Amino acid sequence: MKFTQVTKDIYLFPDICNVYVIKSGELGLLIDLGTGDVLDHLKEIGINKIEWVLFTHHHREQTQGYPRLKNTGAKVAVPEVEKALFETPMNFRKMTPALSDAFTVHGASYVRPAITPIKVDKTFAKMDDFIWQEIELWCVETAGNSPGSLSYITKKEGEWIAFTGDVMLQGSKLHTWFDTEWDYGFSKGIYALYNSLGQLEGYPLKKMLPSHGPIVENPLPQLQALRNTLREFNKLYLRGWEVSTFAGADQDRVSQPTTVPHVWQVTKHLFKFRGPEFWPNFHMILADNGHALVVDCGLFKKEFLDKSIALMKERLGLKQIDVVLVTHMHGDHCLEAPHLRDKHGAKIWTMNRVVAPVSRPLHFDYCAQVNTYGKGIDSIAFDKVFQAGDTFTWEGFKLTVDWMPGQTEFALCLHGIIDGKNVAFTGDNIFGSSSDPSQNGHEAVVARNSCILEEGYIYAAKYLKKLQPDLLLGGHSWAMAEPAKLIDRYLEDALKLKEYFEKLSFEKDYRWMYDPYWVHMEPYRVVLGKNNGAEARLVMRNFDSAPISMKVEIVLPEGFKAEPAIITTMVAGESTTSIPIQISCTKETVKGLHLAALDITRKGKRAGQLFDFILWVG
Repeated sequence: MKFTQVTKDIYLFPDICNVYVIKSGELGLLIDLGTGDVLDHLKEIGINKIEWVLFTHHHREQTQGYPRLKNTGAKVAVPEVEKALFETPMNFRKMTPALSDAFTVHGASYVRPAITPIKVDKTFAKMDDFIWQEIELWCVETAGNSPGSLSYITKKEGEWIAFTGDVMLQGSKLHTWFDTEWDYGFSKGIYALYNSLGQLEGYPLKKMLPSHGPIVENPLPQLQALRNTLREFNKLYLRGWEVSTFAGADQDRVSQPTTVPHVWQVTKHLFKFRGPEFWPNFHMILADNGHALVVDCGLFKKEFLDKSIALMKERLGLKQIDVVLVTHMHGDHCLEAPHLRDKHGAKIWTMNRVVAPVSRPLHFDYCAQVNTYGKGIDSIAFDKVFQAGDTFTWEGFKLTVDWMPGQTEFALCLHGIIDGKNVAFTGDNIFGSSSDPSQNGHEAVVARNSCILEEGYIYAAKYLKKLQPDLLLGGHSWAMAEPAKLIDRYLEDALKLKEYFEKLSFEKDYRWMYDPYWVHMEPYRVVLGKNNGAEARLVMRNFDSAPISMKVEIVLPEGFKAEPAIITTMVAGESTTSIPIQISCTKETVKGLHLAALDITRKGKRAGQLFDFILWVG
């Protein structure tokens, strides 16, 4: 690795991120650190001592070399907003996550702090300035890729230059998508990124010095282009229905009231709840003999649910709830399923793809899992599990269970002919008014649901278009009749959304920058038991069509050991492979929660500690 001279006293050192060195005589200041290998080469440019390291943001690609600063005397400065991410990283990893945890999307963390604390000597607010060796740096918050990322802007030889972290890469591209997704599809991170780009546009910048990729020369047109792309992209990214505004009117224009308060009849044998701003999950097929099959059950007050069931028995002929079938992994669709089993004798069914994240949620780092709702339900066991395409007959109804991802890959579609209509129960995959051409139907796009578009909304749209349902019964009490036009728009806009992700991606295949799970440890939370050991599996996915080389170093805190610690393998094209890993504890003093990382080299290019997992001892 060799330095590239950017200006008279600024150098670029290539690493897992670009490390920039500002030189003043024999003294140096670093912008970001990478692996710390730059410290071995400083004498090549006449530097004997680093006085400061200024981090643009907290990601491990910037910070993982921090232990190498020991005994160098270098001080560390970080964005004020992210100070806790540097100093107390374990505050942002939990064995028992909750929907409301800081820096999470419904319990799934979107921050990536170092696995050991970093001592901070100074913080910068969003409009601070810093003078070092008569060099003035303006600190400007440019959040988006990270919650409090800073750009450091200076004037050198009469020209403005900005060290900009990962706010934008050459070509108006993004380094990662999953770092910019801060909420459940409401675009908070996109708005922050867009406005940060606007701040940078205000400077007549000669160069942008990003954390990844080549230096951006004369960046103004690229900043403007990325802003324009984000604005257009956001129209597709946001939910394709009138969420939080007019959705209550579109939610159900099909059903009619019954003799049971707030229970409505969709067709002769189909029932649901309806009410103002009432969004629980519940559809019911009620057979002529009084037996019922319920699709999803969650977000109810149990007293209300029990009262309604009692009245359905009294007035609608309900005798027994045989089954509650869960459409996908999210807790709000199954929280009351155990109650239906315990009190009303129902069995709980689902498809094989849904089982793992519901029955052992701590093994994963996904959004809105059943254990994150604070209801005391840590997992749910299933009484019957279907394979994709299985057909079963229940009380004269012939029904099919199929894999239909969309909002998440861990989802199914239940469909069959009911009362002369081709009915599809679609979970949270599609909502909206078929007659409103402005609505495209898709629900939140959230990478941490595990929903690559080809295995998400694109797949769901193609599946529904082939199925040609007459009636969609979606999650949260939706009933959508004559949905053909809505499904057409759903497919059209899902394909457009993919085109925008491809346009934004610095990677040739957008999935590398979109998916936060292409290398992961399973389980995500590794519990070391009585023998201070555990087995896990390192899972590696290749999105390329050709085989690729993959090297992963398992980076553990002091007191732990992995066998093997370094995995080097070829992963076949468009496939996933996994390797068993033995993890052990080598010290009695390491009880409690710890963070570990996966340092990845793909096709010979080292990406650093992109992904992490948790260790628990005790």
